[in-house]
Amino acid sequence: MPETARTSQAAASPGLWNRNFRLFFVARTVAVFGDGMVPVALAAGLLGAGRPGSSVGYALAAWIGPFAVLVLFGGVLADRFTPRRMMILADGLRLAGASVLALSFAAGDPSVWVVYGLSAVSGVGAALFQPGVASTVPRLAHDVQRANAVLRVCEALMTMAGPAFAGLVVGLSGGAGAVFAANAATFGVSGLCLFLLRLPPAGDPVERGSLLAELVDGWHEFTSRSWLWGVIAIWTVYGLTVAGPMLPLTAVLVTEAHGSGTYGALMAVNGAGSVAGGLLALRLRPVRPLAAGAVALLGVVVNLLVLGLNMPVLALAVGQFVGGAAFAFWLVMWSTTVQTHVPPDALNRLHAYDVSGSLLMMAAGRALAGPVSETVGAERVLLAGVVVMVGVVGVLLGARPIRELRRMG
Repeated sequence: MPETARTSQAAASPGLWNRNFRLFFVARTVAVFGDGMVPVALAAGLLGAGRPGSSVGYALAAWIGPFAVLVLFGGVLADRFTPRRMMILADGLRLAGASVLALSFAAGDPSVWVVYGLSAVSGVGAALFQPGVASTVPRLAHDVQRANAVLRVCEALMTMAGPAFAGLVVGLSGGAGAVFAANAATFGVSGLCLFLLRLPPAGDPVERGSLLAELVDGWHEFTSRSWLWGVIAIWTVYGLTVAGPMLPLTAVLVTEAHGSGTYGALMAVNGAGSVAGGLLALRLRPVRPLAAGAVALLGVVVNLLVLGLNMPVLALAVGQFVGGAAFAFWLVMWSTTVQTHVPPDALNRLHAYDVSGSLLMMAAGRALAGPVSETVGAERVLLAGVVVMVGVVGVLLGARPIRELRRMG
């Protein structure tokens, strides 16, 4: 482990639940809870105003576009101005955007262009926020894997709770304005908790160049680690051919065959699986974390297989649980490996490259899922994903730098 990373981790207070980690835990909990409300709020507000269903997709695309494009610059800015400052600024932007949306929907029927513009503001905020998460965790806890596992369990629970809460608020209030008001409040709480953090210095001051120079330097750091760029290169294939198509095709197949209620229940089962995967990552500490995570990803194969074969609801539930657990375990292994093997002064930029590449290919996979499934059938796309997923696991285990990378600490 680089000396700067060791120094940064050593400065964290003993025990996981120190003051800083508690504040960060609350910040992440309420923020993920708030993010889960947004699709429900957009659907309720736009469809309730008589807008076409495509307007909800455009509003979500207006969020994801700025995020995917600007997250690389978010990594550079986090290195330049500290992750904590950028995350507080990001929460401020998202608080403002959600507040204006709340007022707009409460006042009546806002223009779709207002909704798209404010969604884009939230996307910019997310781009400024996300890179700092990776570098903050090692500065809060000695036990990075345990911290990541706890956060993953919390995020899985909040991913289930957020939409459910939003649906309840819409049902009681009859509009999206109250949901966006609650969403704005979550960013306020998150920003306050981050403001109260008292983090140790990340290391010796680093001389900074221009934004472009730092992007190039981050690229050099990225390409100098074969295990890092190897996983992300493999992950782009996974995002395009498996992760991207899987969500929309699952929604279509399950809803058409069993109804929207069953689809919602299966998504809750998937979330429960994610909780189980996070809890498993709290207990298991494999010597070769990426190899162990790759083996766990075979659980995603189970999910794809039962979906592609149109199996009964019970089998679909088993697939969702196993797939959710497998992916959560992989995420903890991956996050911990990156945070403990990459020096802090490069971590924000490298995490931004990871997020940007994965997100762009996943978005492309979702866009292509509809046309391809209409041509060859959704079931065949998912069954092809089984073959690709087995290949992904095989390549991860076959690549020596990935397979043999050992756990730090």
